[in-house]
Amino acid sequence: MSLVQSLSPLEWSLIGLSGLLIGMNKAGLLGTATAAIPIMAGIFGAQASVGVILPMLITADIVAVIHYRRHADWGIVLRLLPWALVGIGVGVVVGDLIPETSFRMLLAIVVLAAVVLLAYKELLHRDVHVPEKWWIAAVLGLLAGFATMVGNAAGPIATLYLLSMGLSKNQFIGTGAWFFFVVNVLKVPLHIVFWETISLDTLAVNLFAVPVIVAGGFLGLYLVRFIKERPYRVFILVITAVMSIRLFF
Repeated sequence: MSLVQSLSPLEWSLIGLSGLLIGMNKAGLLGTATAAIPIMAGIFGAQASVGVILPMLITADIVAVIHYRRHADWGIVLRLLPWALVGIGVGVVVGDLIPETSFRMLLAIVVLAAVVLLAYKELLHRDVHVPEKWWIAAVLGLLAGFATMVGNAAGPIATLYLLSMGLSKNQFIGTGAWFFFVVNVLKVPLHIVFWETISLDTLAVNLFAVPVIVAGGFLGLYLVRFIKERPYRVFILVITAVMSIRLFF
């Protein structure tokens, strides 16, 4: 029996919901895809679900980069990308050897510390200067690359770095969309060859989710227009904090 035939109507409904949330997330409503990760893991298993979700993320990335194609800051993308690729390589080699609980807790501590600093700046109007030095981009790029390879969990790290750059709302979304589109496409061969988590069976599941992801993307694009600049930045901080705290559990 193929993977498509083995899924129940309830599981198909949950896959559709996950696609909708991923589409909305990539369109700028950050955090809405958080629920998709445990939902998909419950259906396919933890590691296998990473490969199933990846083409769904790429589909949503395409919607986002088409809409925000003129707003990306390519200097920031190219600053992070080489280090992210190194992190992805590390994730491929040692990802399975690191205890999941320990890694998640360490990641949560790092991200929450950055959230506190950024919240201090945003809410109290105090300046927090993130040094624009190569090693800052290197450390965060490595963490983002590793996290995205082992669990599609690089969102909070990239969010905090981009937010510290003082980008406008559209620049923030566009730069993040292009960064993750490039990174996610480069991860596909690794999932096929090394982890074997992408196959014709999983791509058939992804094909079902495409219309829902696109619908979620347009819904997200519609809703994000009504969020003003400063509330949007505060919204991102709150969602990032919630996502990070969730890593402890």
